[in-house]
Amino acid sequence: MTRMLAVVLALAVAVGTAAPSLAQPDTLTKIKSTGVLTIGTRTGSPPFAYVNKNNEWVGFTIDLVNVLVKPSVEKAVGRSIKIEKKESTPPTRIPLLSSNAVDLIAGTMTDTPERRQSVDFSLTYFYTGAQFLVKKGSPIRGIKDIAGKRIASQQAATNAKIIREKYPQAQLREFPDQPAAFQALAQGQVDAYTNDGIQLYGLKAKAPNPNDWEVVGDFYSEEPYGMAMRKGDTKFKAAVDAGLRQGFESGKYFEIYEKWFGPKSEVPYPLTPQVKAYLLKQIGK
Repeated sequence: MTRMLAVVLALAVAVGTAAPSLAQPDTLTKIKSTGVLTIGTRTGSPPFAYVNKNNEWVGFTIDLVNVLVKPSVEKAVGRSIKIEKKESTPPTRIPLLSSNAVDLIAGTMTDTPERRQSVDFSLTYFYTGAQFLVKKGSPIRGIKDIAGKRIASQQAATNAKIIREKYPQAQLREFPDQPAAFQALAQGQVDAYTNDGIQLYGLKAKAPNPNDWEVVGDFYSEEPYGMAMRKGDTKFKAAVDAGLRQGFESGKYFEIYEKWFGPKSEVPYPLTPQVKAYLLKQIGK
């Protein structure tokens, strides 16, 4: 009797453990059923993703999804789909994926070994590094000048972790999103705002008085951006990567880059030969 009870209990535990995975279809199956790919992105992170004056959700990563990822996913599921967007911030990105609220994070998320323990990343689609945004004339010119200074960052951002661990002499103050951090800087509550350089250039360009601000300092971190998705969903990752790969091979990716970061854009950020080589190396070019 005791032995039989042990067997029953073991079976119950096994069924209970397996139930979540059985109840949760892979992302492509979900998209095929609903006809919707839900992405987590930003409302205030120009030029990557933001809501413009016409209340339209636009940006570099929005275009990458619409032009490159969407057709690849449609091919994988055999039907047309639509894109739905939800706001995601550094603290909410991974929880949104884990809870199935979104299928893909398409924003400014750095691909790190630590994050790869929780999610999978696409091919790298952008490369930058952390710098500082300061008022013009600030004595802060780079990472060596932040001792004793009030430094703003976004919660759960990689640069916040670096400041906390490697530069504890700075007074780190974390904010829920980029607009809140910039507001603190504009109001004099902090001395500098640190983020990836390209995001700071975008923020400066969209500020009411862009000439009041400077982006300073060499990169003190490496920030390769990837699109994040639920871990182990290999078929969905293959579809996302295939879309980006096709964009690199056809040149469509570079057309989109030129639109948002070229010399005629609102946030010029030239693609250096080194970064272009880094991106193409991923696909064996």
